[in-house]
Amino acid sequence: MSAASCLLSEDQFRCSICLDVFTDPVTTPCGHNFCKNCINQHWNSNDQYLCPLCKETFYTRPKLHINTFISEMVSQFRQEAQQKASSSSSEQQAAKPGEVLCDICTGTKLKALKSCLVCLTSYCETHLEPHLTALGMKRHQLMDPVENLEDRMCMKHDKPLELFCKTDQTCVCMLCSVLDHKAHGVVPLKEEYEGMKAELGKTEAEIQEMIQKRRLKIQEIKHSVDLSKEAADREKVEGVQVFTALKESVERSLNELIETIEEKQRRTEKQAEDFIKELEQEISELKKRSSEVEKLSHSEDHLHLLQNFPSLKAAPPTKDWTEVSVRPLYEGTVVKAVAQLEETLSKQKKKQFEAELKRIQQYAVDVTLDPDTAHPDLILSDDGKQVYCGDVKNNLPDNPERFSLCHCVLGKQSLSSGRFYFEVQVKEKTNWTLGVAKESINRKETITLRPQYGFWTIWLRNGNEYKANSGPSVRLSLKSRPQKVGVFVDYEEGLVSFYDVDAAALIYSFTGCSFTEKLYPYYNPCPNNDGINSAPLIICPVNQTV
Repeated sequence: MSAASCLLSEDQFRCSICLDVFTDPVTTPCGHNFCKNCINQHWNSNDQYLCPLCKETFYTRPKLHINTFISEMVSQFRQEAQQKASSSSSEQQAAKPGEVLCDICTGTKLKALKSCLVCLTSYCETHLEPHLTALGMKRHQLMDPVENLEDRMCMKHDKPLELFCKTDQTCVCMLCSVLDHKAHGVVPLKEEYEGMKAELGKTEAEIQEMIQKRRLKIQEIKHSVDLSKEAADREKVEGVQVFTALKESVERSLNELIETIEEKQRRTEKQAEDFIKELEQEISELKKRSSEVEKLSHSEDHLHLLQNFPSLKAAPPTKDWTEVSVRPLYEGTVVKAVAQLEETLSKQKKKQFEAELKRIQQYAVDVTLDPDTAHPDLILSDDGKQVYCGDVKNNLPDNPERFSLCHCVLGKQSLSSGRFYFEVQVKEKTNWTLGVAKESINRKETITLRPQYGFWTIWLRNGNEYKANSGPSVRLSLKSRPQKVGVFVDYEEGLVSFYDVDAAALIYSFTGCSFTEKLYPYYNPCPNNDGINSAPLIICPVNQTV
């Protein structure tokens, strides 16, 4: 027994309820050990018979018997602990600065091992022994050593602070509870301790939940960074490819321009060379005639001169060089080359926009119109995909979500993070407004379409006037009239972009936006203008095969 017990520590003989060395140890049916009085008090204060350790439920209260084996082990441990304490008391060292001192030591003050809340005294290992062995003292409440135990006494009545006044939220003694706090709600310290401990447990659970949420948020942010890096790498690769192709196009166009100019120069030089050769040949012929004329003019033979004069008098067969010239033919060469380059770049730009639009279309959402937000003049289709302005005002309840003055309607779907994309057919309309709006926009008064008021939109007016309502408005010059408009939002990036879907061209982008609340798709089909603008706005399914 002695050999075995020396391998055991004090913690192995502690009751998990009172945290003290076992007194009358008993064993529950599930195999756990407790002080007999501790487990009985635990069951008396609860509705169910649960094991405090493993939480196993007993449907009838178990009959408990003293575990003689453990009881003997505890007794043996106490004896050995007492012997060890006696033999080692001389070996204990004096307390170091900052450590709690034993209140019993008379000579050199030793380090306190425990403080007793009943005795209001701190004890070293040697002087603590009675609290571990004496029957009347072993139930005293021990705790890790603390200073100023007198603070645990009532300053007014010099009694232990054993109670808690829930009314004044302060610790009181027994006399306080019947005098100064007589009509207050007073409970034992342990009861309030248990309650506050439970509250601390809830607080700790809430804190742990907050920690877990933040850890998850860290993982989410790190994942976003990883995704961003992947996207950045893709964009860099694509950017290198695009600009390499542009560079090659420019270099190719420059080489073709230089080759064209040089070819024209070669033709000019060849033409000039032919002209000079022909002129030199004529000069040679003319010199020959000049020599013959001069020779004949010096002749004294009358007959010879008269016979040859007609042939020499006639003009030699020469070319009329008056209108002949050699002119450079370079005018418009560079302009034409630049125009061809622009056409090539335009094709590559369109190809790039098509690829970008195809990527954006991956964020397409199925948007439907919210009838609870629709102005009473608007007519919505049963499937919530079409809207136009009618001639008769509908009798609808004026709920807080409904637009009262402007012919607007929002989508049911919202965005508070991430990205979304939707497409709207605007074919055959002369007036419309499209975009997104934040949740808190004013729906009962006149609307100002500006980002500072929660709107990010573009519009068409009078069939050909396109504007981005960016405050101040920006007039848009479009090469073609869009038949279908795509709207893309990147919440974190603060981006709202509009696309001409058929032309695969960017119409306009709001950048650097700061979104702090939900965003909703925004539609305004505008009044039908005596049937001229009667065509509906139609939310289209996104075709991702552009």
